[in-house]
Amino acid sequence: MAITSSVSGFLSQVKQGVRPNMFQVDITFPGEGTSGNKQQLASYMCKSAALPASNVGVIEVPFRGRTVKIAGDRTFDNWSATFINDKEMKIRAYFEDWMKKINTHQANTADIIDPTTYGRNVYIKQLEKDESEGGNEVRQYRLWYAFPTSTSAIDLAYDSNDQIEEFTVEFQYSYWTVDTAGKAAIAIP
Repeated sequence: MAITSSVSGFLSQVKQGVRPNMFQVDITFPGEGTSGNKQQLASYMCKSAALPASNVGVIEVPFRGRTVKIAGDRTFDNWSATFINDKEMKIRAYFEDWMKKINTHQANTADIIDPTTYGRNVYIKQLEKDESEGGNEVRQYRLWYAFPTSTSAIDLAYDSNDQIEEFTVEFQYSYWTVDTAGKAAIAIP
């Protein structure tokens, strides 16, 4: 099939495109339902995130002077999101408390030892820029059994005027699946 180089041909394919600033992140914290205050605050305060990545490993097998490449196992990169710190620092406290429940600072013990309890689903939604309030959902990624492993430092300085504090949280998770708008989850093994 020949691809025409006309502008109208391009515009008919790309339409309005997908905008990187049209997204929503939903995080359900341990001990909270799927529509709690913590989840709502996290959704509002999430300044930036990324759609998750995955990689297929390569097994290199020497064969008669050449290297034959065979597909290996799938791995998933860490996922991180940056949050704006609210006035009472609640959002940062929620992540610090979650990590404390996994492993305490002093005693090196855990309040929650079951990975299915401290590991929560995280949803990253790509939204469409349209007339609906907030935008219609184009695609949704679900991170299964995600939990925070790192909360970044917040730099403090006298010359940091006209700024709001931000911090980044890094998550580990087991795997991700994709939900497309109006359809059931599509498992990607």
